[in-house]
Amino acid sequence: MTAAAATTARPGTLAPLIRARGLELAYGTGGPVIRGLDLEIGEGEFVVVAGASGSGKSTLLGALCGLVPHTTGGTLAGELTVGPCDLRTDGPDAFGRLCGWVGQDPEAQLVLGTPRGEIALGPQLRGQAPGAVARAVEEAALALHVHTLLDRQPRTLSGGEQQRVAIAAALAQHPRVLVLDEPTSQLDPVGGEELISLLRRLHEEWGMTVVLAEHRLERCLSAATRVIALDEGRIAFDGAPADFCAWSAIDAPALATGVSRLLAPHGLASAAVTVRDARAALASHELLPPEPGLGGDVARLPPEQAAGARPDGATARPGLRSRLFGRSTGADPAVAVRGGWRELRDGAVLLRGVDLEVEPGEAVALMGRNGAGKSTLLRALAGLDELERGKVERAGRIALLLQRPADHLLHERVADELWDGVDLAAAGLDRVPGLLARHPSALSGGERQRLAALVVAGRQRPAVLCLDEPTRGLDRAARALLATQLAALRAQGTATIVATHDPEFAAEIADRVVLLAGGEVLADAPAREVLAGGWAFATEVARVLRGAGGAITLEQGTALLAPPPPVEGAESPDPAC
Repeated sequence: MTAAAATTARPGTLAPLIRARGLELAYGTGGPVIRGLDLEIGEGEFVVVAGASGSGKSTLLGALCGLVPHTTGGTLAGELTVGPCDLRTDGPDAFGRLCGWVGQDPEAQLVLGTPRGEIALGPQLRGQAPGAVARAVEEAALALHVHTLLDRQPRTLSGGEQQRVAIAAALAQHPRVLVLDEPTSQLDPVGGEELISLLRRLHEEWGMTVVLAEHRLERCLSAATRVIALDEGRIAFDGAPADFCAWSAIDAPALATGVSRLLAPHGLASAAVTVRDARAALASHELLPPEPGLGGDVARLPPEQAAGARPDGATARPGLRSRLFGRSTGADPAVAVRGGWRELRDGAVLLRGVDLEVEPGEAVALMGRNGAGKSTLLRALAGLDELERGKVERAGRIALLLQRPADHLLHERVADELWDGVDLAAAGLDRVPGLLARHPSALSGGERQRLAALVVAGRQRPAVLCLDEPTRGLDRAARALLATQLAALRAQGTATIVATHDPEFAAEIADRVVLLAGGEVLADAPAREVLAGGWAFATEVARVLRGAGGAITLEQGTALLAPPPPVEGAESPDPAC
């Protein structure tokens, strides 16, 4: 469904709870971020808001909670109401009685001494009795699996644990509308799926209205009743998830999921809402590779994508091939940790005897559940955290991009963060209006992330670049730019170590994947072995194809499928050619 026909609530929902008429929102002297928006969302809908970085998603969601423009500043034109609340006259206090809010930076929302206090704050402010507050804390903590963290200090939690605490604090208030801005961005794949399942239950069983913005759409489309895609502050699409998959694969491939693009050449993109539907569509058209598992279909991959090839299709350097398959090259590592052990004063062990070597020009992805030790390992490699036992050997300077871009952006203007000759286009920042004069905090989450990565990698020119969840807040185009930047650094001999919960990004950039759990290394193997052969950390393409041929990227998956049907009227090639 196109935007022109899509301003009303979906059939089968209750009366509209959210209404926008001619809504325009702008910051400072810049042009509108939201432009003439007309929209209705019915009570009980589950709406996913899609769009590129800077398209207006966060601004729209902030307005739904009364934060924009009352807290952030800026100008408002038109109308926006949520229930009885009117954005022209009401602010966050009034909207907060209806809406629970989880922003992009959960660590910025945690202001009290413990998760228990954070979760209890909302019910306490509503005047609930102590017993009711205790019950609300317990139920929300159990739902988000943070009940064992309630008395920890927030600074000792991983980014994903902080994110779950922030969501629990919003749920404890029992809002009519739950508004979440990229809620899975710091969650591991299992945690992300559990959160979406919880939101689905709240929507289906309790009638809660959910409005959620995400870049990792493959995680949430199956729970949605409706998808709204924004483009430069306007509605570009509004319709059902299946229709969105078909539309985006053709008209907005930057927003399309990998499986949508995998199925699109065969006319099956509308079946890409769930892995099960995608697999069934392929099977019904006799396109699904018949032999599941890593070994069955390797021969069907082109030679350049067989063993020893980089996931992005470029052949691995000869020296790395033997390293990837367990045969040491004898080269001096760019960085190594030997017997690394890290623990907190309360006795919590974060790293347990970790051994890891990374060679110059090698790309390693650190993966594992929230709290597995990924960030701690990166901080130890960079020298920010001291090991209690073991040692780190460094062949040169190590730079670390932290999870919070704001930790790297220290000036009042973006221009003051940069230097002569900086390549803004390489980070996709050359087209951001008024970039140099803006405050870093005025950028979108994805723009701040790209700016921080540019500052860290460009200023320090390290021998080893460590990145902690660098794709947080990035759309597909920005992730592709980041992958290109990392490839250029590797070509110059820079080793890259990326802690990520994004299997698709790991598949694109990594020579090998190191899987951590409880501070220990569980696996250290070629990327395709980990990302095609497991359950929790497999890519979407690998799950659809059941691990066939070890395909983990869109390009590898496409190579496994039978050729798409010929275009009607096209000439058949001459067999003699």
